[in-house]
Amino acid sequence: MDTMQSIYHRRAIRDFSDAPVTAEQVNFVIDAAIQAPNAMDKQRWAFAVIRNRALLARISDEAKQLTLKTMGSDPHFAPFREFLSSAKFSIFYNAPVLILICGTEDDRFVDHDCCLAAQNLMLAAQASGLGTCWVGFAEAWLNRPEAKAELRLPPHYKPIAPIILGHPRAQPPAPPRHRPDIAWID
Repeated sequence: MDTMQSIYHRRAIRDFSDAPVTAEQVNFVIDAAIQAPNAMDKQRWAFAVIRNRALLARISDEAKQLTLKTMGSDPHFAPFREFLSSAKFSIFYNAPVLILICGTEDDRFVDHDCCLAAQNLMLAAQASGLGTCWVGFAEAWLNRPEAKAELRLPPHYKPIAPIILGHPRAQPPAPPRHRPDIAWID
């Protein structure tokens, strides 16, 4: 699949088959991620790969509890409250792999760098027949000191992009896109 096909066909995948993801496949997408542009080419990122399904299930449960506790009565979160309250719902959609892209320095550009790496990773996954989804509900829990300690992440690491990876059961249809306002300044 060429670059443009990957861009136009990549979707957030929330339904994965039971097929395993090999270490070679994980390394392939991480190798693509580290080709991303980054400020001053400092490459201030690290990757953690979690494949233990029991650990992923527990992280999901703890992240859901934290999110429910911190969302309060904010009406923006109302649509999420029901499924986050369900014991059957996994924020990782039963994916076999979670890749954490972590910033390794406290710098104003490191978040941008990790996001660029995440996009490369997701496009490489699409190109190789795998699916991904950025799981924002995991971010708050992953950034807690006790979570970093449990995952053996150095305390100064900042998990920025938690991305699940696996074999999609199906390719969701493209969501509608609208043409944004474009200001031409000549």
